[in-house]
Amino acid sequence: MGNYKLLVIDDSQVIRARVREMLPPQEYEVLEASDGIQGLDLVHQERPDLIMLDFLLPRLSGWEVFQQLQQPDLKEIPLVVMSGRKEEVIHKIQEPFLAFEFIEKPFEQKQLLEAIQAAQLKAQRVPVPAETKQSRDTSGVDQAEVKALNAKVTQMQAEIDTLKKAMGQLVTLMRQQLK
Repeated sequence: MGNYKLLVIDDSQVIRARVREMLPPQEYEVLEASDGIQGLDLVHQERPDLIMLDFLLPRLSGWEVFQQLQQPDLKEIPLVVMSGRKEEVIHKIQEPFLAFEFIEKPFEQKQLLEAIQAAQLKAQRVPVPAETKQSRDTSGVDQAEVKALNAKVTQMQAEIDTLKKAMGQLVTLMRQQLK
């Protein structure tokens, strides 16, 4: 059983199983919820280290769960929002997504791991007191800025990987059409 507790809230048994299979069991303990109500119950009972949330859920939608997760005691839990239709997420929450990481379904293991890492980085960004904002390390680089830029690079890499995959599919389709 892993040291890192990850909660997957998704009505699809396939997605929940896929996440479980993609993560090393010695590092991750994967908890599962099939709807929003069950998911919030597990959030309060288990206090996971990260939440993966489908945006389209029965009983309590992903949007409603997201709103509940904005409470001060839950807001610091890293969050990855999943959806096969990014437009629906953007309709409710405008980009850039600063409070969570987004991953489009279906996803591969590399994309999943990158999304988890990016969500962890985003969750580390908490409001800093004014006197601390001025503190810089000896090289003059603000560490909060570096973390934010690293999160952005991770997000951009995930988007590039998605575009590469789509381009590959398009090229394959075009080759088939030309035969």
